[in-house]
Amino acid sequence: MSGPNGGRRVIAPMPPRDAGEAHRAATPLELLFDLVSVIAIAAAAAGLHHAIAEGHAIQGVLHFIIGFFAIWWAWMNYTWFASAYDNDDVVFRILTLVLMAGSLVMAAGIRDMVVSLDLTLAIAGYVVMRVAMVLFWLRAARHDPVRRKTALTYAAGVFLVQILWVGFGALQPLPEVWIYVLFAIGVVLELAVPVIAERMTATPWHRHHIIERYGLLTIIVLGETLLSGSMAIQASGAALDAALVSLAFTALVIVFAMWWLYFSREDHLQTDDLSRALVWGYGHFLVFASGAAVGAGFAVLVDVVSHHAHISMRQGLFAVSVPAAVYVGALWLVRDRFLIGSGAGQIVLPGMALLVAAAPLLPFGLYTVAVLMVATVVLRNRVVSAV
Repeated sequence: MSGPNGGRRVIAPMPPRDAGEAHRAATPLELLFDLVSVIAIAAAAAGLHHAIAEGHAIQGVLHFIIGFFAIWWAWMNYTWFASAYDNDDVVFRILTLVLMAGSLVMAAGIRDMVVSLDLTLAIAGYVVMRVAMVLFWLRAARHDPVRRKTALTYAAGVFLVQILWVGFGALQPLPEVWIYVLFAIGVVLELAVPVIAERMTATPWHRHHIIERYGLLTIIVLGETLLSGSMAIQASGAALDAALVSLAFTALVIVFAMWWLYFSREDHLQTDDLSRALVWGYGHFLVFASGAAVGAGFAVLVDVVSHHAHISMRQGLFAVSVPAAVYVGALWLVRDRFLIGSGAGQIVLPGMALLVAAAPLLPFGLYTVAVLMVATVVLRNRVVSAV
């Protein structure tokens, strides 16, 4: 958005973007925002890895869900807003930088959140991000009279829920059970805001742009598994320990299968219908969280093989197979059950997810997980091609 002399305007009108705009792609600013999210995701995965390796899997998973929800929800809210209203003026860029600053603060507190449920720093960063979102929505309300009520509902909803989070932070430390209860209430309220606001007058988000943005975050979370594979090779040393090299190889096979399953020829979101968009958008929490958790599981296996973990090999294998199974099942939830229709094809991903989850009970352990993930790709592609 340029001014009269070719410079970028400080404050420009923020009309709604064209939902049918051709060749709409992620902007460099959005990619920079994603880069900040990488740090927080890596911190959450590292916390999960250490909790499982120390024998505290259930607690670690619960804490990971709390931390990852905060990361994902902040990312998702900005992504959908930018899809509808990004005018790229100076104020938009500055508010995005404020969001990024809050994300960095939250990332700094994610490890403490996942390891010990110390929410103080993470909540502080999260609130900074959400205040920026309130300002974004107030700008949209000013420049989009058709959707002013929708934008003001977003601004008011985000602000009111932040009162809960601020109070939550002020009450620290709390008994763990109360943290879970208050967090669950906060999640329900956060998820309700878009549902209520979008039913007034839907914002003009761009379907292909949103699909691309979600695909980019999927690549980011899959990178956690690639990082763990690299850790395995590094831990093997100059002698290239066979078990660790094998671990790195299977990590590569599994992450490639996960990538192939996600990036299908068919559009993930084939309609802009609100109910479908909500299922797809919200359901991706399972895709993203499980994708990152697979990487944490491989890091656990590196510790098991190198004798730095307090759990058995089979327990370590479940740390990979269970999130991989959730990932496969989540793709059925958000995409394939709408694409394939009725018939035997509907059970391919759910059925393979069950087999992947149980793979540690079968011979050859991690190799079986890898083979089943590749088989899932092959079977799914054959089913879709036959539809």
